[in-house]
Amino acid sequence: QVQLVESGGGLVQAGGSLRLSCATSGRTFSNLAMGWFRQAPGKEREFVAAIIGSGGHTYYANSVQGRFIISRDNAKNTLYLQMNRLEPEDTAIYYCATGGSAILPTQRRDIRYWGQGTQVTVSS
Repeated sequence: QVQLVESGGGLVQAGGSLRLSCATSGRTFSNLAMGWFRQAPGKEREFVAAIIGSGGHTYYANSVQGRFIISRDNAKNTLYLQMNRLEPEDTAIYYCATGGSAILPTQRRDIRYWGQGTQVTVSS
C-alpha cells in the first residue's frame, strides 16, 4: 500500500504561482515513479506531469510544458509540483498518483494509488 497526501492548493490570481506537495508513505519512495493529474469541473481527470524514481527524467502534458516543474525529494519522501504563470484554465483538483512501480505514470490506467486531491483555483 502507498499513502499519498497532497497539500499546497489555494486561490491565486492569473499569472501567479503555487507549489503543491505530496507526502508519501508505505513503500520505498525512491523506487516509485510519481505523477500529478488534475480534474476540472465537468471534465475527465487528465495527466499533468510525471517523474521517475531518481528524479532524473520528467515528462509533461503540452498544456503545462514550460510553466510547471515536477520534482521530488527522496530523503523527505515528498513529491512537488511548482506551478508558474497560472491561468484560469489550470483551475482543477490536483491529484498525486503512482502506479506503485518504476513505470512512469502518464495515463489514468497506469495509476494504482491516488491522493485525496487539493483544490487549485486561478482567478482572472
